[in-house]
Amino acid sequence: MAIQPSSSSGQSKNISRKPKYSRFSQQELPAWKPILTPGWAISIFSFIGVFFIPIGVASLFASERVVEVPFRYDDQCLPSLYSHDPMAYIKDDMISKTCTVNFTVKNRMKAPIYVYYQLGNFYQNHRRYVKNRDYKQLRSKANVNEVSECHPEDYTPDGQPIVPCGLIAWSLFNDTYRISNNNKDLVINKKNIAWKSDKKAIFGSNVYPKNFQSGGLVGGARLNESIPLSEQEDLIVWMRTAALPTFRKLYGKIEVDIDVNDEILIVIENNYNTYEFGGRKSVVLSTTTWIGGKNDFLGIAYILIGGLSLLYSLVFLIMYMMKPRPLGDPTYLSWNRNHESLRR
Repeated sequence: MAIQPSSSSGQSKNISRKPKYSRFSQQELPAWKPILTPGWAISIFSFIGVFFIPIGVASLFASERVVEVPFRYDDQCLPSLYSHDPMAYIKDDMISKTCTVNFTVKNRMKAPIYVYYQLGNFYQNHRRYVKNRDYKQLRSKANVNEVSECHPEDYTPDGQPIVPCGLIAWSLFNDTYRISNNNKDLVINKKNIAWKSDKKAIFGSNVYPKNFQSGGLVGGARLNESIPLSEQEDLIVWMRTAALPTFRKLYGKIEVDIDVNDEILIVIENNYNTYEFGGRKSVVLSTTTWIGGKNDFLGIAYILIGGLSLLYSLVFLIMYMMKPRPLGDPTYLSWNRNHESLRR
């Protein structure tokens, strides 16, 4: 005799793992399945070519309108007496580091004129260098003692935490520029040169520099301890590390025009030590257009892609005209071709 299992007051429910039916979960929604015919392929490539080439030409013309005046000064500002021993020059605080540069502007420069410093053979993308900072310390006053990611620039010799800590901040660029036009000083505006997202999200408005550059080995510029990190824009620009060994960073903006044949004088304080690792230093004055600064790559890329697209469309058109094939011709299937070869 079969024994029936006793049923409890709360009978067991049948638990199903079957999902609730919907046309979306069962992939039954209507779908557009285009068939890429030769005509469509030729049309698409032709459209890309016709669309991209004018954009590339316009980008090249815009780039040509950018007026850019670069000047490398790490070698020009080195006294001839120290040409064979630049380290003795840069490390001796008793030697004047002031250097003057004169040049005549050949093209009119419309405001705003951007002043950049450019460094070469400087690898800001080195992994240990990039990681040598503490985001918690930069962001909040409550974490000013957080220096776990900043060795060896974490504590002063007497054990005090450094704010901001790390090698990036410690190596802050400290050359300065003073520019005059026809013996009249030009104001270099250093406000709003950093990304707003960096100022708001990374650097705290209640975090102030402390014990910075107070160790035995000074790396670069010093910071004003009465100004919060969110307003130290030179530091913010510097700490957005560059991806390539040659890079430019914004130093400031000149908000007046410079006319043709104006005499420009730049007084440079050549403080930053690039001689130890064979680095290069330049100061660059540049205008901008709707594509930004001088950059021929964008226009060349657009023209190259557009030209290749037109070439492909022409090749496909010739092939289609010389050897047309019906759409969906089953004789081109692999098994049909093999079957015909067996018959032969």
